[in-house]
Amino acid sequence: MKKLCRVSPISLSSALIRTLTSSSSSISTTNFSLKNVTKSNFEETLVDLTTHVKAADFVAIDLEMTGVTSSPWRETFEFDRHDVRYLKIKDSAEKFAVVQFGVCPFRWDSLKGSFVAHPHNFYIFPRQELPTDGPSYEFLCQTSSIDFLAKYQFDFNTCIHEGVSYLSRGQEDEALSRLNSIYNGKWQNANEARDIPLSNIADVLFSERMKNRLSDWHDMLLLNRNANAELPSAVKSKQRFETIFFNMRPALKLNGFTSHQLKLMELVIRKHFKNLVFVRAYDESSILQKLVVYVESDDDKIKLMEEIKDDSHQHARRKVKAAAGFRHVTDLLCAENKLIVGHNCLLDMAHVYHKFFGPLPSTVEEFVLNIHNSFPQIVDTKVLLNADASLQKCMNKASTSLASSFSLMCPKIASGKSSYLGIQPCVKVEVQVDDMRSSNWNSGARHEAGYDAFMTGCIFAQACSHLGVDFSSEKLLNSENLQKYVNQLCLSWSSGDVINLSTGDVNEIPVINSVKRRFLNIMHPSIVLIWGFHPKLRAGKIKNCICKVFGIHSVACIYNLDETAVFVQFSTADLAASFLALKESLETSDDSISVLHPLSKLLEGGKTCAAGYEVYKDICSSPISKVLFAEQAEAIGINWKTKLIEIETDIQNLEPEKIIEKTERSSPSPEICKATKSKIDVQKCKSDQNIFDKILYSPDSEANRELKVTSSCNS
Repeated sequence: MKKLCRVSPISLSSALIRTLTSSSSSISTTNFSLKNVTKSNFEETLVDLTTHVKAADFVAIDLEMTGVTSSPWRETFEFDRHDVRYLKIKDSAEKFAVVQFGVCPFRWDSLKGSFVAHPHNFYIFPRQELPTDGPSYEFLCQTSSIDFLAKYQFDFNTCIHEGVSYLSRGQEDEALSRLNSIYNGKWQNANEARDIPLSNIADVLFSERMKNRLSDWHDMLLLNRNANAELPSAVKSKQRFETIFFNMRPALKLNGFTSHQLKLMELVIRKHFKNLVFVRAYDESSILQKLVVYVESDDDKIKLMEEIKDDSHQHARRKVKAAAGFRHVTDLLCAENKLIVGHNCLLDMAHVYHKFFGPLPSTVEEFVLNIHNSFPQIVDTKVLLNADASLQKCMNKASTSLASSFSLMCPKIASGKSSYLGIQPCVKVEVQVDDMRSSNWNSGARHEAGYDAFMTGCIFAQACSHLGVDFSSEKLLNSENLQKYVNQLCLSWSSGDVINLSTGDVNEIPVINSVKRRFLNIMHPSIVLIWGFHPKLRAGKIKNCICKVFGIHSVACIYNLDETAVFVQFSTADLAASFLALKESLETSDDSISVLHPLSKLLEGGKTCAAGYEVYKDICSSPISKVLFAEQAEAIGINWKTKLIEIETDIQNLEPEKIIEKTERSSPSPEICKATKSKIDVQKCKSDQNIFDKILYSPDSEANRELKVTSSCNS
């Protein structure tokens, strides 16, 4: 007879509510959290994520870091050449940690005409999972970044205590290599206990007691074997002894003994029992056991130790593989060769490389090649929005930050309202987290990596729609309108430099809504880096000092690195070289005229250093990060005051008159180097100091001063 189940109206209504809530056709906004992943649910999540990534058309990513710049002079400047900009990105990725990693696969559902997104928010933390002789991991924290994370309720406790750890490929290879050297060499299962005198009465009594118990167990094994009987079930003393089988051999499992007691027991076995061996081995649950194993002969003992060695080696390898942790996610993205979508993601990709692949290359060319080999298809939505004219029109000259772009490009998704009247047509996106699914989703988790990855993917989907991309095709990249933006990552928004990961070429795109460019036509061979001058000397005064010598048009622009250093761009590269040669000449001269030279204010104190742009690149490549640039230069061991530019290396060997002729030929201004020429004329005639003072402080023009100095000398 069948029993009927009575369902209460409340239970039925609750079930209907749950069904309607999880339905993709729900009209109201559905609130449920994105998938937060920690070490407790990482393994099971990785299985599900693998399925989603395999089925995805593209995967959006986003990272949250503990900082961006390690010192003020490492900020992005308009003067940054692309190779220097990479060095600054490299420094940031090496010094700061990633605390959240957002991964959001997007799959096109052709039946419903919408994307299905699976946002995952991974907490990660560089915990040392393997015993090493090296120091623990270190990373910097920038107060502004930590304050930003705290402002949006970032859970630091979860990150530190429950974050998923990781090893890079390089670290894993190093750990495996270290294991191979250990197990291929003289491997010992246990630290051999030395024969020490048992002077302690407690140790003597314990050793004798263990000898008796092991002797009883050994004798019972032999008795039962001769009688063809079963092994004794156990010889127990407060659950400290348990008879088991280990690798098809009788063994006594030891429980609850201290390390000192185990050491004494090992001495007893080695001294009194030829057929017993003390070993340490892992069981099926990877729990380390301490065992006394019975062996038939010396050959059987050797065989047993080889088996334990192999098992121990395999266990150690599995432990290293498990310690790779979150890197299994990046390995998955590489293996599946999916289109990766990020927003302003060059720094993100540098972090991915450094944290999960290995040390960052020293040059941008090598970095580009390696990243392209691992991720052959990357799209930066910020580049996409800035480079395409139709998308610029859509943005209506608004900010291309992630939050602003999401609100403008995906207003319906951002608002969570199906009735929102925004940009048409609007790409539909359904969100699925475990068994929850909704087309009007609101997680309430702004500025978390998982949600930011979701926003990035939505922006990309909407941008593709505006470009006329057919989502039903096998690959999004089949579209010619999209193909020209693939593998274009921005090096610097202040300069508009974009690097092509496929070719390594650096191009410039029109940058909208960025900081207005202050300096145009930057020529790096014409740039001189000056640092270590008097703290009260500002950029304007430095420019005036130089222009008094080389002419009012000699300096194109001047830019402060910080309070201790400036960039000076001369109108020509020859002028830059001439300035360095003159500076060196003045510093090696000890006459009174050098003291009164217009450049003396810049050189006051004797600590002013100057060099070409290549020296700035060398300083940026150093792992050291001092707050002030002058301190940085000193810390990396720069012990010269002037570094001449290579194109003018011969200028220091020229006579003063030839320096002037060379400078005048290269100058666009007829006023160039008048003060320099005056100085040399005075040196040639060695006139009275009073004559020079009178001429120097005369209210007449610089041209008249030159004539007076020359005529005085000739007289």
